[in-house]
Amino acid sequence: MPNVHDFTAQNLEGSEVDLSTYKGQVLLIVNTASKCGFTPQYRGLEALYRQWHAKGFSVLGFPCDQFGHQEPGDAEEIRNFCSLSYDVSFPMFEKVEVNGKQTHPLYAYLKKSAKGLLGSESIKWNFTKFLVGRDGRVVKRYAPTDTPESMEGDIKELLAE
Repeated sequence: MPNVHDFTAQNLEGSEVDLSTYKGQVLLIVNTASKCGFTPQYRGLEALYRQWHAKGFSVLGFPCDQFGHQEPGDAEEIRNFCSLSYDVSFPMFEKVEVNGKQTHPLYAYLKKSAKGLLGSESIKWNFTKFLVGRDGRVVKRYAPTDTPESMEGDIKELLAE
């Protein structure tokens, strides 16, 4: 059975990242956008990352432009926006598709592992989040409306295991 550690993704610098480098960490994987009503969640995601990173937690951001054309920029524009607007220091990856024929393989796995409302696999909007245990298996899926702060208890629980 595959897990998150079996996949690779391009970071914003264009380098291929083997996600097995995150073995042993609790992960929160998020499809992000710079021009979305949920974009201020970057602040909460960064706060979680800074608070829990030393204990083995990481946030992985995957920009996506499939919802209302809310991530129109290229990698440099995304990096600059995240850095200047929200001081993001957690790993950010190149823009991906999370639905449809060009779905990134990681997202195909995430959606199959943790279905959404009424058993749907599709991602409904930006800032859908997947919590992943240290073993690389998906533990829980969160809706875009779920704030990063509301997930802290689940993250602390996984970090304690």
